[in-house]
Amino acid sequence: MYHQVGLPAPKGSPYRGLTVHPSDFRRQMVWLKRLGYRGLSMAQVLPYVRGERHGKVVGLSFDDGYRNVFQNAMPVLDELGFTATNYFVARHLDGSNFWDQPKGVPHSSLMSLPELRAWVASGHEVGSHTLDHVHLNELSSELAAYQITQSKRELENMIQHEVSAFCYPYGHYDNNIRDQVSNAGYTNATTTHRGLARMDDDLLQLPRVTVSRSTNIVRFLQKCLTRLEDNKRRSR
Repeated sequence: MYHQVGLPAPKGSPYRGLTVHPSDFRRQMVWLKRLGYRGLSMAQVLPYVRGERHGKVVGLSFDDGYRNVFQNAMPVLDELGFTATNYFVARHLDGSNFWDQPKGVPHSSLMSLPELRAWVASGHEVGSHTLDHVHLNELSSELAAYQITQSKRELENMIQHEVSAFCYPYGHYDNNIRDQVSNAGYTNATTTHRGLARMDDDLLQLPRVTVSRSTNIVRFLQKCLTRLEDNKRRSR
């Protein structure tokens, strides 16, 4: 799970750790490649999660649709033959991370529609992060369902392709919201729960491994390629 790939905000900025330096991102992806792993989008990694296919793969996901991912991460992915899923806030293309700014998080631009379409043209996947990056569990059932369902429709209209991947904003959801995601037609959804995906996981409640600014290459490989995170998950 990544968010931004760019130069970090000034020291003391909230959530500064969610921006991974471009050189660190490149190093992480190159080491995956060297070790024989392939980075895959959610659509492409699901057969491995379900046990239908076997191989050395890592699912790559980005939350929010930041422009710096288009600028700094996509060229690396394309160079290495990797694919990834980016979860877009459907009604805020070419906007910014407005949801974080009341907390003092610096402004960061989101991809435009042409950039989103270029993302798809390069073989990457578009997922939904709702229409407006809302706290779904704080909305009425009707409004939550609208955010989930309408974002899928609008993104599909933009790219003329099915959108089957969803990501819960802030990681907030409950059983009702999970069922609404299923009813909207998504086949998978990611959370902020820590851990590696297993065959017995609910595909609408998939865990992920957070990669932050301070994640050095050794820790990155430990998190992504060993059962360390999974063992921690089992112990909770």
